[in-house]
Amino acid sequence: MMQINFLAIAVAALVPLIMGFIWYHPKILGTVWMQEVGLTEEKMKGSNMGFVFVFAFILSFLIAFFLQMITIHQLGALGMVGGDETNAKPSFFSFMKDYGTAYRSFGHGALHCFMAGVFFVFPLIAINAMFERKSWKYTFINTAYWTITLTIMGGIICGWYSPEGFNWVTQK
Repeated sequence: MMQINFLAIAVAALVPLIMGFIWYHPKILGTVWMQEVGLTEEKMKGSNMGFVFVFAFILSFLIAFFLQMITIHQLGALGMVGGDETNAKPSFFSFMKDYGTAYRSFGHGALHCFMAGVFFVFPLIAINAMFERKSWKYTFINTAYWTITLTIMGGIICGWYSPEGFNWVTQK
């Protein structure tokens, strides 16, 4: 039976906050990003950061939960039986016995989420940026942040498939 590792999802949900602290730090890209967005130090201090961080974690948790669908191929097999293993035929159990942890590694999850960053996040951010009349600098700062962040999140979610195990690379 496939179980959701909520601890892995919670840890992955922390990644956007940690990466955001680093990526948007004034000594990294924060100052450039603030110029591109039109923010000032005063505007940044005028918000309820406690609410922002809590809500950002909740939203990051939703992202991490969804990333399972991108990184864990066995969920596709589970979906074929309607999500209920009691409806499955013997071939499902045979498949899961043979491939239950196949391609469950940090590297595999990172690869799929990197591709999601390039082929999904970049177009979304670029389309919005064009209509908002934002610069390409803005587009690439935010796209790179989300691509790197999703890559790490996907690696954690895919590689940490049970509380006892974590795989960095796909087993052969």
